Amino acid sequence: MDFKIGYKVKPKEINNLNDVIFEEFNGEGSFSDVIPTEDDCNGYGFIWVDDKCKLVNNNISFISNPQISKPNNNTEIHKNANYISVIGVNNKLSIGNTNDLIVGSDNIILDEVRNTIVSGTKAEATTDNSIVLGGNAPDDNLAERQFSTMMYGRYTTNGSTQSSYLNNTTSNFYQVPTDTAMYFHAEAIAVRVGGTGTGNIGDYGSYVQRGVVINKSGVLSVNSERDNIRHSGTTSTWRTSGNVSGTSFYIGVRGATNVNIEWSISIRFTEIRTGVAL
Repeated sequence: MDFKIGYKVKPKEINNLNDVIFEEFNGEGSFSDVIPTEDDCNGYGFIWVDDKCKLVNNNISFISNPQISKPNNNTEIHKNANYISVIGVNNKLSIGNTNDLIVGSDNIILDEVRNTIVSGTKAEATTDNSIVLGGNAPDDNLAERQFSTMMYGRYTTNGSTQSSYLNNTTSNFYQVPTDTAMYFHAEAIAVRVGGTGTGNIGDYGSYVQRGVVINKSGVLSVNSERDNIRHSGTTSTWRTSGNVSGTSFYIGVRGATNVNIEWSISIRFTEIRTGVAL
């Protein structure tokens, strides 16, 4: 590559870690390797990551796109999947998958699912920012037995029960597959951050909501209980609950009138997809 106007260094080569090596003219008819600055790196169209200059070309990951542990492992990756790493065999990634990792065999990440880690055998990831473990035998159905972790969130300002949202994204919920039973264990922390109601900023409550949500031929029901863990300040009306709407599952949250509360909830699902009508 030639020198760009205004730069005294230029890229020389890219190593197997996708680090961009730069060089400069030493004035004696030869070149010497140099460490580039962030401005040098960005000026030639590369990216600066952890104090190193990296190759990203047409949205190709600097760890390669995709990176597969070995060739011919029957992994199916759509051409529009980006920043993907796969270790294993017979896995499948689809349209719009981004920043995903699979370790294992016969796993699937659905379309447009991002920032997700899947491991084990015959697991299916359906939501962004989730961690999914499949524990299935080769003859089991896809996701017949799997364990998932995801985050819900909500900001409340009144005393009505409201739905928390998957990844704190409005109207985003986990969809329970048909003829599936799931044990869930939700751990919630709520902190007051404002408002004019009784109490003070910094009041907090913590809760565990746990139980079973089941989809019987498209109809959901939930059976759960709440443990109040530790609290500080004025929190007597604050609550969590297990809720369903259509095929959606969520943790309901209730705060207090004129009290601004941030809710953060981690939910773990242990799942059985029965393969038969319930």
